Amino acid sequence: MGHNHNHTSKNYGKAFAIGIGLNTLYVAVEAFYGFAVNSSALLADAGHNMSDVFSLILAWAAIWISTKKPSGKYTYGLRKSTILASLFNGLLIIIASGFILWDAIQKIQNPIEIPGNTIMIVASIGLIVNTGTALMFMKGQDDLNIKGAFLHMAADAGVTLAVLIGGLVMKYTGAFWVDPVLSFLIVGVILYGTWGLLSDSVKLAIDAVPEKIDLNEVKHFLEKIECVEEVHDLHIWAMSTTETALTAHLVIPNGCEDQLLYDIREKLHDMFEITHTTLQVEKGWDDDQYRPYNN
Repeated sequence: MGHNHNHTSKNYGKAFAIGIGLNTLYVAVEAFYGFAVNSSALLADAGHNMSDVFSLILAWAAIWISTKKPSGKYTYGLRKSTILASLFNGLLIIIASGFILWDAIQKIQNPIEIPGNTIMIVASIGLIVNTGTALMFMKGQDDLNIKGAFLHMAADAGVTLAVLIGGLVMKYTGAFWVDPVLSFLIVGVILYGTWGLLSDSVKLAIDAVPEKIDLNEVKHFLEKIECVEEVHDLHIWAMSTTETALTAHLVIPNGCEDQLLYDIREKLHDMFEITHTTLQVEKGWDDDQYRPYNN
């Protein structure tokens, strides 16, 4: 069976390009009005959005790199770069959340009167841009980089909504403490969603079995196949955020390995989405002989 390569860069290239373009323009608009009305909320949100623009660029580049053909030194290609990028994206979300918290603390200690109308207009534009971008990455979240892009833009939409609500409340009540309180709540939501992304990324980076695959279930499946007498040295790990590899030693009798190995690869792909399978065949021994076992 041939290897199935990741087509994410092709399928989501347009979404990344549109998302990066729209958010870059919005960051420029938000920063301009943030300086114009002396709004720390708009400037902080602009910085947060800018970090996510860099994250989108990084994720897109990593996915594109992962499709490059293997070379002499990198025999699996650079697919693992998608895992590293998803890990770095998670860290960026946490760093951006830290800036939001810092800004919120400063605003509680030193409340500043801000023109509510300007805040609401700019935030409304951002809400449309961020929500629209997040929706483009709603599907395909089995890829951690697509999941990271979605979390980034959804977090941006939440932060922008808080700014919009804060501007509305400040305009009609003068309660300037509402904006930082909302920021605290949103940071909690962001960190809750990011924890899963970071946890998955770390596990994949150290070659843990992907969450969607049960190692014992795969081994049981292999052991139940007719002609397979024994399974050992079974290893399953992620080659990228969308591709899983497997190696195993199968003890089988003479004369049935050719079609059997093809069928096993096909079934592993269809049942467990394992795209790269390497099986080493060991011949079965007579019952009165010693059968080698490596583990």
